[in-house]
Amino acid sequence: MWKEYLFPASVEEAVAMLAQWDGRARLIAGGTDLVLEFNEGKREADCLVDITRIPELKEITQQGDTITVGAAVTFRQLDDSLLIRQRATVLAEAAHTVGSRQIRNVATLGGNVVSALPAADGSLGLRALGAEAEVADIQGRRWLPLEELFESPGQSKIDASAQVLTALRFKALSSREGSAYERLARRRALALPILACGTAVGLSDDGRTFQWARVSLGPVAPVCFCAHCTEEFLIGAEVSPETMARAGEIALSESNPRSSLLRACKEYRQEMIKVLVRRGLERAVAKCQAPLSAE
Repeated sequence: MWKEYLFPASVEEAVAMLAQWDGRARLIAGGTDLVLEFNEGKREADCLVDITRIPELKEITQQGDTITVGAAVTFRQLDDSLLIRQRATVLAEAAHTVGSRQIRNVATLGGNVVSALPAADGSLGLRALGAEAEVADIQGRRWLPLEELFESPGQSKIDASAQVLTALRFKALSSREGSAYERLARRRALALPILACGTAVGLSDDGRTFQWARVSLGPVAPVCFCAHCTEEFLIGAEVSPETMARAGEIALSESNPRSSLLRACKEYRQEMIKVLVRRGLERAVAKCQAPLSAE
């Protein structure tokens, strides 16, 4: 069990505290996963550095067409944010699926990303938005593509004993762009997803063709999966039920779900990939017609 529990007032102070403990300290925010790992003996630390009192990490802001979400923003904040619900719907819908209301009150987006689980709802929603992540360490801060943060199941490339994930940023969706999140589970609250899918699309001015698309899936690979072949197929394709059904088939061909006692058999999950991708695209396209306003 840890010996000290510290509250830095800034990102720079948090980084300095981590450096002072030379690998024996670890960041904590909501702690919904980390505390369980400590109790199960999966993690050890002499000091915990709590970043929940750093103001910039708890803010949702928009500058120009870019939305920035602090890493310590909770899923409850995302679920309640009008800006996120209207301009980044996939992330708001993903946030709403996370655990129970009590968990959403404390669990943070940054913690969900650093968990590096292939079915992490926050990561799948962010990937559909083409998000970037800001990471701070003793050398300073830098922005990285979200995909570069994931090493393997449950293993992030961010070193929580030396680095701080400070923020996530992405482009706010416009009137000809929409997004949606689809999640399949035995029980919505407190259940591991059988499958989850994040979609975001941009349409031509006449609404007849896809200009761009992003499709994220999990858990169908060791890390948060990007369906690149599906995305390439959709560029320039006609917006039609046939196109979206075909996209689901391509998504299936490039992903690799496995049978799981906690989720479902491989064959069932393969069929549901086609369903969830099609549904997600249909709802994302429908969102392109919805009026937008800023919070």
